[in-house]
Amino acid sequence: TRAISLFMDIGQGAGLSGASGVRPFLPALLAGALAREDTGLDFDGTDFTFLESPWFLVAVFALAVAAYMAQRRGLSAQVDRAMLGLGVVLGALLFAGSLADSGHTSWPGIVGGVACAALGYFAVAALFARARKRISDSGGAVALLDAYADVIALALAGLSILFPPLASVALAAFLVLIVRSRGEAAQKYEGLRSLR
Repeated sequence: TRAISLFMDIGQGAGLSGASGVRPFLPALLAGALAREDTGLDFDGTDFTFLESPWFLVAVFALAVAAYMAQRRGLSAQVDRAMLGLGVVLGALLFAGSLADSGHTSWPGIVGGVACAALGYFAVAALFARARKRISDSGGAVALLDAYADVIALALAGLSILFPPLASVALAAFLVLIVRSRGEAAQKYEGLRSLR
């Protein structure tokens, strides 16, 4: 029925946008590549056809390479801010495109995509960014952290396309991560205050 279709599309869009918040490039590339083959989703015939167009996928890939090169040159702080912006934009587009795919109104996907991408960023990407700052060597360990983030983003995007209801589990896990990290930060602050 249409209600089940809407539920599945919301799950798919939420998962894709949450994954984009973690790392923006691979979810967009995966969704675009699968949409070109009409596997799991299809943006043809919607206002979001460009999400599966070759020029868009090449542009996303070029941005991924540029971000990698910038991080290698020690510009991680600037890249992290850019990742948040790109994650929010791509997440909003992917969520809206998922809704439009089945003929649903797409604009709520823009709002939901921004929220889910921000959730993914602050739960995982920001956590990895803080961990990166604590690592003294800028070589293999940092690259490994980025690889972990890419794997998480790609896995969440793939699962969201293949089995959309799983996205709600991932988003709930993101909320738990944020609450726990805030709680730990508050405890550290209280500990520092007591030392004074």
